[in-house]
Amino acid sequence: MGANISGAMVDRDEGGSPLKPRLGDIPESCAALVLALLDPPEICKLARVNRSFHGASSADFIWESKLPSNYIFIVEKVLRDTTLLNLQKKQLYAGLCRPNPFDAGRKEIWLDKKTGGVCLSISSKALTITGIDDRRYWTHISTEESRYPTVAYLQQIWWFQVDGEVEFGFPVGTYSLFFRLQLGKSSKRLGRRVYNSKHIHGWEIKPVRFQLTTSEGQSVESRCHLDNPGNWVLYRVGDFVVQNPNAFTNIKFSLTQIDCTHTKGGLCVDAALIYPTTVAREI
Repeated sequence: MGANISGAMVDRDEGGSPLKPRLGDIPESCAALVLALLDPPEICKLARVNRSFHGASSADFIWESKLPSNYIFIVEKVLRDTTLLNLQKKQLYAGLCRPNPFDAGRKEIWLDKKTGGVCLSISSKALTITGIDDRRYWTHISTEESRYPTVAYLQQIWWFQVDGEVEFGFPVGTYSLFFRLQLGKSSKRLGRRVYNSKHIHGWEIKPVRFQLTTSEGQSVESRCHLDNPGNWVLYRVGDFVVQNPNAFTNIKFSLTQIDCTHTKGGLCVDAALIYPTTVAREI
């Protein structure tokens, strides 16, 4: 009797044969457990498969596991917008993946879409640049090729020094710091990119020096010649490791060429950028 009842409850096709289970028959709770094992882009792709996966893809426990361990600190202390914590975790993740300005718009923070890694950008206006207030040497020029409205442009100087400092509560991991620079300046004319190399000189004589130190005693130094005129280049300053997510890490970094035997000029300084090293490898 029990067998007859069980057989009566099985869905059958027109020929009377039992129907095979379909992907749509997977319970939403089971689909959510599968999605939790994937990275965010894969979750978003599977959300389009059927209703079960679509509903499961919004589960808070999935997206909270993708958020960085310091996301509450980012929302409360960096962005200073606690209303974001009222959002679904999927919406919060999406919002944090967009560039979020802070420090009066001089810095930006965002999450890498694939890994949820924390990325920072520090604009030229948040850096300490020797001679920046003297228009004989430096100017701020408008651009559409930066995250920021302007970049610092060096016309000519003897003593070239750019310093930066940031203190931040990073999640555990290894991070890479870069300067984004361009020899020459570019603009648009009649909708086309125009490159001006007028002031470029002096960089082939001596290399520039990059330095990075942290409050944990880490130190990196390297040298290289600036090249590739007309193109924005990410110059790697060095890597640092964060082992304590509950402590602030202070990072000091610099870019210098202080040999006063010759002048140098024609350089755009856009920003310093910090990426998780795994993300930096793909840039």
